[in-house]
Amino acid sequence: MTDQLPPPPPSTPTPQGDSERTLMLVLAYLGLLALIPLLVKKDDRDLRWHSFNQLSWFVAWFVLTIALWIIDYAVPGGCFFGAVFSAIHCLVGLGYLALIIMGIMKAMKGERLRVPVLSDFADKM
Repeated sequence: MTDQLPPPPPSTPTPQGDSERTLMLVLAYLGLLALIPLLVKKDDRDLRWHSFNQLSWFVAWFVLTIALWIIDYAVPGGCFFGAVFSAIHCLVGLGYLALIIMGIMKAMKGERLRVPVLSDFADKM
C-alpha cells in the first residue's frame, strides 16, 4: 500500500478588508506614496503610524542625500574623494532600501520597525 496524503484544502480567498489593508501597508512604506494611506484611511491609527514612520525615514534619507551631494561637489580632491562619497551615497541608498523592505515585512506581521529618533516622530503624530 502506498501512503497518500489527502489533497490540501481549497484556499480561502482573502477578505476584501485584509487585501485593502495589505495594500495600504505596502504603500505606507513606498516613499511619498505613504501620503495615500494618510489621506484614504484617516481613522486607522496603526496605518497612520506606519505612514508617518516611513515619511520620517524618507525625509532623513532625502536630507542626507542632499548633504552628501553638496559635500561631494564642495570638496576638491579628484578621484579618491569622489569614489569615497559615491560609496557612502550608495550605502545610504541601500540602507534606506533595506529599511523599507524590513518595514513592510514587519508591518505585514502586525509589528512595528522602530528606528531610534526617527520613529519618535511617528509616535507624536
